[in-house]
Amino acid sequence: DIFITIANKLIRRHPHVFGNLNLKHSDDVLREWEKIKKEEKEQKNKKKHLLSGLPIGLPSLFLAYRAQEKTSRVGFDWNNAIGVLEKIKEEITQIAEVLNISHLLHRKPDTLSGGEMQRTAIARALVVKPKLLLMDEPFSALDVKTKENLRKLVKKAIKEYETTVLHVTHDFDDVWSLANRVAVMKNGRILQEGEVNEIFYKPSINFVAEFVGTNVLEGEVIDKEDGLTKIKVGSLELLSVDDGDGVVRLSIRPEDIVISRHPIETSARNEFRCKVDRIKRMGNLVYLTLSVDDIRLRCILTPNALYSLNIKEGDVVYAVIKATNVRIIS
Repeated sequence: DIFITIANKLIRRHPHVFGNLNLKHSDDVLREWEKIKKEEKEQKNKKKHLLSGLPIGLPSLFLAYRAQEKTSRVGFDWNNAIGVLEKIKEEITQIAEVLNISHLLHRKPDTLSGGEMQRTAIARALVVKPKLLLMDEPFSALDVKTKENLRKLVKKAIKEYETTVLHVTHDFDDVWSLANRVAVMKNGRILQEGEVNEIFYKPSINFVAEFVGTNVLEGEVIDKEDGLTKIKVGSLELLSVDDGDGVVRLSIRPEDIVISRHPIETSARNEFRCKVDRIKRMGNLVYLTLSVDDIRLRCILTPNALYSLNIKEGDVVYAVIKATNVRIIS
């Protein structure tokens, strides 16, 4: 069962404590314990205590056997071994509850679904309370609903276990749901690193902007009024809350562009007519490519919004953008 699988993982990580134990069933715990006691009686002339090389920084699984702060090694008494095994069971039960796999602990691995396997694998990794955990595309093979549920569980688990996670992904939903900081890499080099909003709203170079899917425009600052910066971009004049001078680059997220069939009364300071060049359905979203003369912008609608607006390729629509969403990035 999965309990034994996870317990064996702990045992293999600390062979200096548990030797060559290989548990196949819960009863093996008691059998191995009796075996150890028998060997101790047969080898009276051998040391009764086994020195272990447990450094102070090991997980709290071995809290009962930690020495003082200045001690680098501790002695391990086999008379207390059964307590350690009970502690292992406690730790497994805890992580199983956090990741919602308590009902799976006595199931065979080959009977688990994809989502259950992923949760079990993450439980095996977190149960030893690592300081750093590497996850490489952990949700890539899962369906959308399972991904969403698992992200919530993983976020709860890594917060509870205070584990730093290095998460490799191409899925922006993973980033928005889990990340505190983001690094964009290409050919082994970090191109930009920072907080999530900084990466998505203020990409430092064109590759990062294209990768995160933002619109990047180049223009020139022509005026400043009422705390806003006016930028000339082709035939458009856009207002931004950011300060800038001379030639600047602007970033506008596709989801921050509101589309309407007619001019609308709004507090947004930027509104202009544009043509719908292309409509592309991607998953549960629709991407529109808009054009104003030689300027190209991408925006996002839901399928329901597209249907309600009855927009088709070649139609003329109005784009509305708040000044707070026109970001000067350089």
